[in-house]
Amino acid sequence: MTCIGNSGDLTPEINEAIGQSDLVCAAVLSGNRNFEARIHPNIKANFLASPPLVVAYALAGTVLTDLMTEPVGKGADGQDVWLGDIWPTSDEVHKLMKYAMNAKAFRANYGKVKSDPGELWKDIEGVAGDTYNWPASTYIAEPPFFDGFTLEPPAAATGQSTGTGAAVAICDARIIGLFGDSITTDHISPAGSIKDSSPAGRYLLEKGVSKPDFNSYGSRRGNHEVMMRGTFANVRIRNLMLTPGPDGSREEGGLTLYRGADGSAQKMFIYDAAMKYMAEGRPTVVFAGEEYGTGSSRDWAAKGTQLLGIKAVIARSFERIHRSNLVGMGVLPLQFQGDTSWQSLGLTGEELIDIETDPQLRPQSQAALIIRGTDGSSREVKLTLRIDTPIEVDYYRHGGILPYVLRQLLAA
Repeated sequence: MTCIGNSGDLTPEINEAIGQSDLVCAAVLSGNRNFEARIHPNIKANFLASPPLVVAYALAGTVLTDLMTEPVGKGADGQDVWLGDIWPTSDEVHKLMKYAMNAKAFRANYGKVKSDPGELWKDIEGVAGDTYNWPASTYIAEPPFFDGFTLEPPAAATGQSTGTGAAVAICDARIIGLFGDSITTDHISPAGSIKDSSPAGRYLLEKGVSKPDFNSYGSRRGNHEVMMRGTFANVRIRNLMLTPGPDGSREEGGLTLYRGADGSAQKMFIYDAAMKYMAEGRPTVVFAGEEYGTGSSRDWAAKGTQLLGIKAVIARSFERIHRSNLVGMGVLPLQFQGDTSWQSLGLTGEELIDIETDPQLRPQSQAALIIRGTDGSSREVKLTLRIDTPIEVDYYRHGGILPYVLRQLLAA
């Protein structure tokens, strides 16, 4: 029932063999998530199953065995052993349940939390006061979401009139990612292990954290410096902006092409490119396919997107909660209409992007995507604004739900 890679690493020999031969290896587990790279960065396929079926596949040694028509293996007598031969009966399970559901043991153990929490807990020294004393830690840090906060909301993001009844929401943006269908929140903000060569890994090494102590993104979610470096850093995510290899495959691992002022393209991590664009004062956007943000409703998938300076996500469709989370972080979700996609538009990542919206930001109103090519050409594509409710309009105008709520509290 482990989650977020807490089942542990594979042996170095197995990791090396998978990498050298580019093997597609699978995990079969009784946990609650099976996203790419969630269980282990080198495991490309993860299947959820009941505990007995996990054991059966471990005995079989391969997920290619059809346990309904093929034996699990051979017994000591050399005879085939079938799944039905070893599957526990309901009576067998019932007889063992009393050992796993001992109410007295639960009460005794949880009672110690209050009466005798242990020496480690007692050694923790707390502080008193109205504000939290932020420690120097790679696990927790003061978040930047209220930096530059003012009592009045900033000028509306869509306040610049174009003279055509529309307003400019985003101007001169660079494309930082071109993604396909079913980009999950695990792709956007992984929860598993941290590679030492990744931006987050480099950051931890610079802070004196050794690789065995990296832990996971999930356990460091209180530190925005780690989490924003982990945004779009899943080892399995493919940015289709990158040139395919000779066999048509795309490089994995959260990379992009940073476009300089001279038009040059330099491959680097998405985090590194985002920091360069932010230093230039240039907004960025992401394009994607169907079901963008599917999977677990991880808030860091939207938080990290905002911290990278990404102002809009344009997709064929959105997962319900992630779309709402994007608005809540002040990121504009926009949806293609009809059969239009970034592929049908022939986008390569070289283009500059403008986005014009309805000045009132009416929920699900029409917006315009202006694509400006390197040859000076310009074309316009209609989009649907996926700010779906009036309260979401307020969130977006305030720069997100956090400053909105704080201003409401202060006003009261």
